[in-house]
Amino acid sequence: MTKLFSILVLMASLTFSGFAMSDEHAKKKSADYMPTLITATPLEGRQLAITIVRKTVGTIQRDGKVKHAVRDVYEKDPMMLMRAVELVNLEFAIIAEANNYWR
Repeated sequence: MTKLFSILVLMASLTFSGFAMSDEHAKKKSADYMPTLITATPLEGRQLAITIVRKTVGTIQRDGKVKHAVRDVYEKDPMMLMRAVELVNLEFAIIAEANNYWR
């Protein structure tokens, strides 16, 4: 039982230290591209929404060759592009609400 507990503690410490290291690496690697959701105009809000989606994709898919290969798919399947537009629209809706729809 003690051995099992020791193994669990070791696994937990390795897991959490990995999260901490990757989080620190991410902070050093990129600047804070989203310090706030508040923007002066709807156009700035839309540009922020596009940035959020692009950074999210870049964080999830780090292999540049794979990201560029998907662009070929967009040329042949417009529904793939429409899905990307939907993601931007979702982010923009959140930003618009945060800005009280720029009233």
